[in-house]
Amino acid sequence: MGQLPGRCILHLMFQRIALLLLALAVALPSASLRGQDTPSSTDPSSGVSKPQKPGSDPAEGSGQPPQIVVTSQPTQAARWTWREQVQWGAEIGLLVLGYLGVFLALRTLKNIQRQTDFGVSAAQAALQCANAALESSQAIVDSGRPWIVITVEPFLTVEHGFKVMATNRGRTPARILAKADCVKIAADESKLPAVPDYGSGKSSTPFEPIILLPGESAGIRPFRRADVRAYCSSDDQLKRIERWDEKLFVYGRVIYRDLISPMDQPNHETDWCCWYVVGEKDALVIAGPPEYNKHN
Repeated sequence: MGQLPGRCILHLMFQRIALLLLALAVALPSASLRGQDTPSSTDPSSGVSKPQKPGSDPAEGSGQPPQIVVTSQPTQAARWTWREQVQWGAEIGLLVLGYLGVFLALRTLKNIQRQTDFGVSAAQAALQCANAALESSQAIVDSGRPWIVITVEPFLTVEHGFKVMATNRGRTPARILAKADCVKIAADESKLPAVPDYGSGKSSTPFEPIILLPGESAGIRPFRRADVRAYCSSDDQLKRIERWDEKLFVYGRVIYRDLISPMDQPNHETDWCCWYVVGEKDALVIAGPPEYNKHN
């Protein structure tokens, strides 16, 4: 498509040159014919024989009219005048100049096309470099931001007691803005809702904004054996949980932000989910589908 304008111009110029040559071919014979002289049959110098004097023609006494014989002189091609020669030379010069103009125009179009292609390639390369630089800078920012990771630790003073811990594994301080946790009893993790609903749950402990330096931890949700009975609707459901016919899941979300980043930057979130295992020695382990355990 980039060579289409040049081809159209070349085609039109060739048509004009062909028409010019045709007009020149028609004009040259007509110019040569204009230079020829047409003899007159009534001119005495054109070869018209005069009538003979009386008495010289033996047929005069017979009463026959005198005969007039006309002989035409041979035609000769007239030479071109200097004006016609100058006109012909000018037409040839215009033809040559037209051809040179078409050649230079096509060459200019090709140079413009090459420069345009080079400019497009350079712009694409610059865009790729800019994207690579942006990704690199984003990777540097992400590597330095805070990352809240959820772990579980047992209480040292409470039997069958555990606490969910939020630990800053990043390189900059993090400010925990909000948290929520819920409890759900289901046959297994596949029976949990596809999208976790944190609106129905409330934190069981009073919460104030917490600032975690890199490497620091804070407890966000305690849980123990006595809490299991509070979430069961009946003793039969408690027995099903003890037999693992049903499972009790504790899940939640932590919302935090980077103290160094500008205020217009979005907050970060960490979702977590745990299964309370009832047995001779209870345990609270990380479990649940990926939708319940993610970072952003």
